[in-house]
Amino acid sequence: MFGRTQGLSLLPIFLVSWSSATFIVSYLIAIYRNDVDVIFPYISDTSATPPESCIFGLMTFITACAGTATVYARFKYVEKMNEGTNVVAPCVNKAALVLGLISCLGMVVVATFQETAVIVAHDVGALLFFVPGILYIILQVVISFKTYPTSSSIVICRARLGFAIISTLAFFPTLICAFLAKVSLHRHKDDQDYPFHIASAVCEWIMSFSFIFFFYTYIDEFKLFNLRVRIELQE
Repeated sequence: MFGRTQGLSLLPIFLVSWSSATFIVSYLIAIYRNDVDVIFPYISDTSATPPESCIFGLMTFITACAGTATVYARFKYVEKMNEGTNVVAPCVNKAALVLGLISCLGMVVVATFQETAVIVAHDVGALLFFVPGILYIILQVVISFKTYPTSSSIVICRARLGFAIISTLAFFPTLICAFLAKVSLHRHKDDQDYPFHIASAVCEWIMSFSFIFFFYTYIDEFKLFNLRVRIELQE
């Protein structure tokens, strides 16, 4: 009965809750151990040294798995909803799926290669996470407005648009200021690059949580369907 009434709504709930906990837990551990500064470290700074790096890596892998499942479930939902109507071009839905999966892969790369260990791989992973991730939610905004009012309410469409705008606007200062700031787990207000670090770190936290909370808007739609695996034996 619970599965019929709730559908897959627990999937985006778990994704948002677990990913938020991943950032917060690693931050609190890093602060407790004095591995980073209290005021706006980069998210990557909070997972650069053990044991928080180990915890962050494990929790991020689980987040990536939940993200992959959520992205795929959303793809199948739009595909099913689009049958007979074709209000959403199949290539748009498939492009969103690919971008979402690449973003999940980037998340795993970020967690696996810490910035203090292999910075090039870490930075590549961050770009794979954020750039396709932002493009993914932009495409989902397009899909949402195209399927309105059949699928989503206007409130949900506008909420998704708001999260997409915030994430996109926060991405550019995050990237630009990060290039102007040095890599260091501890910083001082007198450092020449300190303003760039603060601007980049603040925007990174805003961008990350805007991206994460975007998936909360899936809850109502995910109540409407279930996915099942069908086994076909080959003779």
